[in-house]
Amino acid sequence: MPEIKLIIVGVDGSENSRVALQWAYDEATHHGASLTAVTAWHRPALFMAPPYGSLAPEGYETQPKDDALAMLERLTTELTPRTPAVDVRTSIAEGSPAKVLIERSKEADLLVVGARGREGFAGMLLGSVSQHIVAHAECPVVVVR
Repeated sequence: MPEIKLIIVGVDGSENSRVALQWAYDEATHHGASLTAVTAWHRPALFMAPPYGSLAPEGYETQPKDDALAMLERLTTELTPRTPAVDVRTSIAEGSPAKVLIERSKEADLLVVGARGREGFAGMLLGSVSQHIVAHAECPVVVVR
């Protein structure tokens, strides 16, 4: 089995992604690997009202990115420090979660995601993002339930 040096975990703030983050953190401790928590964000669509639409609200350009950063910081600081210490980093990228994580899988030794994210249907065992990642990632993938 190849050595695991970098684990990337997809985080969207859902309970499933919190469980995946904790699992990835424990695995990084076990392997002495570094851990990067990644989230994707995008600008929300502007509401268009007749006849001319509307002005973008204050913070439109930066709020989604700021929210993504704050969520990652909050979740990673909740992790209990381990011995040996795990190098935990955060990263955000604009785009769809599946595309962002598949792109990041090129540099990872292991990619970890939750079974379903915030927008998953309760009856589904595996969400669409997780399914897409399992089919297209360029490194081994662990889906945590």
